[in-house]
Amino acid sequence: MAAGKGTRMQSDKPKVLQILGHLPLAGHALAAARAVEARKVVVVTGHGAAHVEAAMAALAGSMPLEFARQEPQLGTGHAVQTAAPCIADDALVLVLSGDVPLIRAATLQGLLDLSAGRHLALLTVQLPDPSGYGRIVRQSGSVKAIVEHKDASAQERNIQEIYGGILAAPAGLLKAWLGRLDNHNAQHEYYLTDVVKLAVADGVQVLAHCIEDALEVAGVNSAAQLATLERAYQLRQAHALMDQGVRLKDPARIDVRGSLVCGRDVEIDVGCVFEGQVVLGKDVRIGPYCVVANCSIEAGAVIAAFTHIDGESQGVRVGAAARVGPFARLRPGADLGADVHIGNFVEVKNARMAQGAKANHLAYLGDATVGARVNFGAGSITANYDGANKHLTVIEDDVHVGSNCVLVAPITLGAGGTIGGGSTITKSTPIGALTVARGKQVSIANWERPVKGAKK
Repeated sequence: MAAGKGTRMQSDKPKVLQILGHLPLAGHALAAARAVEARKVVVVTGHGAAHVEAAMAALAGSMPLEFARQEPQLGTGHAVQTAAPCIADDALVLVLSGDVPLIRAATLQGLLDLSAGRHLALLTVQLPDPSGYGRIVRQSGSVKAIVEHKDASAQERNIQEIYGGILAAPAGLLKAWLGRLDNHNAQHEYYLTDVVKLAVADGVQVLAHCIEDALEVAGVNSAAQLATLERAYQLRQAHALMDQGVRLKDPARIDVRGSLVCGRDVEIDVGCVFEGQVVLGKDVRIGPYCVVANCSIEAGAVIAAFTHIDGESQGVRVGAAARVGPFARLRPGADLGADVHIGNFVEVKNARMAQGAKANHLAYLGDATVGARVNFGAGSITANYDGANKHLTVIEDDVHVGSNCVLVAPITLGAGGTIGGGSTITKSTPIGALTVARGKQVSIANWERPVKGAKK
């Protein structure tokens, strides 16, 4: 169900498209459906339907997906009525909410197993303060009804077991109950929860799968609730990493907004953000306050504090035992070999650096192939862009580039050569040569500086 407007979000974006972790809220529900191997997903849309449908279609991949528009929105029962024509009569239906992102696949599988294609199964949870939730009314241990908070008596409001908003039921039975719903309630809406009393009336057993973690059924209705669930989601990610042996300096200060795969004995300091697809090899160390996205970092590499890595669609590779940072930036296409050193305020983009190459400070390497053991001096850059096209700089093995040099591509620096500091190099250089290209130094004796305020 993904039709709600989410007025309290104070946003032009539909509520179910608000981002938690790396996915829209409804994307988490879609991922849960994929995890339990749903044969088809029906998304009920309403507010911002075109945007929601486009986003869900992009996330679904090969999963069969169908949309049902709920216009107007007349309650949760009406939402499922809207979806009913899309559901095969022999299906086992699992009803999820697009604004409930933290439900676990194992929990859903337990609910499906409880239904077993014969029963109405409800997901429930015990809450110290159940205000606002539908209460589970039992008789001799069996579920007899769910009463919405607005319609509950004072005695029923004392019940702490609540309906978590998720149910499983055989499609044939569910469709029959949906056809008998009415809106005789305080909100004049069609409540999905009324199927419980209809099931009871038909003699169908209603079972409850009660869980302990209330976060699994927590919904999002405001920016504050979204932030709360974001932190809960990140803490869940952090504990999963620690269970795999990753050493986190503080599990409350890490954000994983995508896929993070770690080898043994990885260490991650505080304040780090991981986005997209990231792989960290054995013994990798990530310093504090790094942003790492779409890259592979091989065994023993160290990423020092405040480094920013983002491979976007091209990716970034950091070789074994490489050292990057602090305050370095690796952009798409950066490919660092083993034992490469990239220091503070160095930017690398679409450049391959062979084993042992070093650019230790204040440099730019773009559209370049850098050989083994090259030393790239402070303040030096590859001038790769002519205003219309990018050009390649080739620096062969064992070249030493002095400080404050400009290498104007396309150009090749021959192996073992040296570029004198302050040179602007516009032509390829021979193997083993010292190349200097700068203006002649001039000194003027007895020169007097201008005096501030003096008349000309």
